[in-house]
Amino acid sequence: MSEVPLDAGASTGAVARRLGVSPTTVRSWERRYGIGPAERPAGRHRRWTARDVAVLEAMCRLTAHGVPPAEAARLAPAQAERLALAEVERLALAEVERLAPAQAERGERGERAVPVERAAPPGAVPPEVRGLARAARRLDGPEVARLLRDGVERFGAVTAWTDLMAPALRAAGRRWARGGGEQDVEVEHLLSWHVSSALRRVAVPPAGAAGPPVLLAAMPGEQHTLPVEAVAAALAERGLPFRVFGAALPAAALAAAVRRTGPAAVLLWSQTRATADPVPARVVATTPWGPRGARLRPTVLAAGPGWHRTTRPPGTLAPRDLPDTLTLLARALDADGPDGR
Repeated sequence: MSEVPLDAGASTGAVARRLGVSPTTVRSWERRYGIGPAERPAGRHRRWTARDVAVLEAMCRLTAHGVPPAEAARLAPAQAERLALAEVERLALAEVERLAPAQAERGERGERAVPVERAAPPGAVPPEVRGLARAARRLDGPEVARLLRDGVERFGAVTAWTDLMAPALRAAGRRWARGGGEQDVEVEHLLSWHVSSALRRVAVPPAGAAGPPVLLAAMPGEQHTLPVEAVAAALAERGLPFRVFGAALPAAALAAAVRRTGPAAVLLWSQTRATADPVPARVVATTPWGPRGARLRPTVLAAGPGWHRTTRPPGTLAPRDLPDTLTLLARALDADGPDGR
């Protein structure tokens, strides 16, 4: 967050820039929840002191963790006065847990319930998604990075991708689409960069892993690689060998990589119909390696929404989601490992 001089009080616009929100949001919080300057000189513009801004920062942190705005406004003044930032974040999580029983009771009556963070199973972590989306909209890079790092450490790569990263990315994409291709594009870019960074921290191929690897690549011309990075992170967590080639690997280079590494499986990612070219996939599926008389071929996974049953070459597999992808890759590794060949 950018710094603003607070000794003599800062304007609403300066405070909004510090927080990474719009001035309208700051005024709305003041009007709805009473989160405003402690002193308001008659006939003069509002001036926000350091303590006033600390309350707003606590409000931002609490709402980023999924605490409802009205409840966050009630908690923020006391927390800003008594606690450091780390303690604010800890109490925010505790507040989400405290609210969960009442929210669950509302869910039984047909209202939407918010699950508790620490007990979140796959498909049930909306507080994290909301917090991540809000931090991204504020362009709060440090908070986005922290939430993603904590999500991967707490839930593992598969659940973090399925229930946190992908929903937040879809939400950012929908906002971008509603804006006609310009509004919030910076939010989507910032979020994508931090998702990639969080996944790559985990996606380190295990050293000295026995047996053939699996190859992970985006189709020629395909620039979307975050799902490929999610697969790589999940394989790394399981200690399974892999090589990841990233975006738009040329068809000739893909075939060369197959011949050089002798993989158990090859995952080819296509995000759009335009990149789901069956020719490179067919080349990979028919590229042999190994000694003459004992040639082998890889299992090929045509993954991603770009593929269609009419474009997938015969014999290739079509995983439904990330867990299904991991099951198919692990099965191929078991079949082609040291004891299976």
